[in-house]
Amino acid sequence: MATFTRLKSGSWRAQVRRKGKYVNETFLRRRDAEEWALDIERRIDRGESPSKRARKEARTFGDLVRLHRDDLAEVGKRIGRSKAASLDFLERRLGRLKISELDRERLIQFGRDRAKEGAGPVTLGIDLGYIKTILSHAAAVHGIQLSTEPTDLARIALNRLGLVGKGNERDRRPTQDEIDRIIARSDLTPQLTIPLGRIVRFAIATAMRLDEICRVAWDDFDPDHKMLIVRDRKDPRRKSGNNQKIPLLDVSGYDACALVNEQKGASKSSKGRIFPYNSRSVGTAFRRTCRALKISDLHFHDLRHEGASRLFEAGFSIEQVALVTGHRDWKMLRRYTHLKPEQLHTRKNGMAA
Repeated sequence: MATFTRLKSGSWRAQVRRKGKYVNETFLRRRDAEEWALDIERRIDRGESPSKRARKEARTFGDLVRLHRDDLAEVGKRIGRSKAASLDFLERRLGRLKISELDRERLIQFGRDRAKEGAGPVTLGIDLGYIKTILSHAAAVHGIQLSTEPTDLARIALNRLGLVGKGNERDRRPTQDEIDRIIARSDLTPQLTIPLGRIVRFAIATAMRLDEICRVAWDDFDPDHKMLIVRDRKDPRRKSGNNQKIPLLDVSGYDACALVNEQKGASKSSKGRIFPYNSRSVGTAFRRTCRALKISDLHFHDLRHEGASRLFEAGFSIEQVALVTGHRDWKMLRRYTHLKPEQLHTRKNGMAA
């Protein structure tokens, strides 16, 4: 049975409950809501899966974005934070365009506009990738008649214009002086509730990402074997369940296990997260500290690069470093091997000994 509710915005919410199924959708006009509800009831009676919005309702690119979201939610697939932000942006920017208006020329102009706003080649490439994903999903899952060829042609054109492509790999490594200054300033700032100095040292010691550091739990810490389980590590092939056990080493100039015990003494708690801080707040504190110290072009993620590079400088192989960093593709790990040239002198002397 269908019910219709007038919302404060003036739109109409249709709700269908039939044979144990429940579906709801919002429409600008009541007549559209009634037609949709009748179609959903008939689909349920025929034993079909009641999608929230029939394909005939998809007229704009924004409709396709919402279809994509709804379908993923229906099968329990979680959309990550970065993808969700990209979809929100694309819906705001292109959502009102009719599907037929999203042609090659319009996409090329979108790319030019994004570049003028400061979007780099990688960012624009990600935008185009999600646009193609949305279109492909609509065609494959809902049978909507559209082509992804305009997206492919626009990518070729924007690539030749130098607006889409691979980004330059960062090779920025902090100096030891910069690291020491960040730690010292953090330790001498009593109003800073986040132990930034300890987190910076832990990031270098473990080569972990900031969100991973702020997510690891005491229950996953094994002090006897100096091991730590990092859950749901970033992996392009697996969005969840990618758990990894890593060793807490003392080879980078900082003892990872000692830092965890130091954090335990400071927090006086062995429940919940080891570093119970918002990753965005930690990132903000790091940037403010760098600005105050006039340290330019240093990102928190560069500490992961530094940690991985120090593991190589300590003599570990690519396979061994991957056990710490979590890289499944060793080619991806190559970009973290920014070894310092002067380190070769140390290696030569060690080999001679």
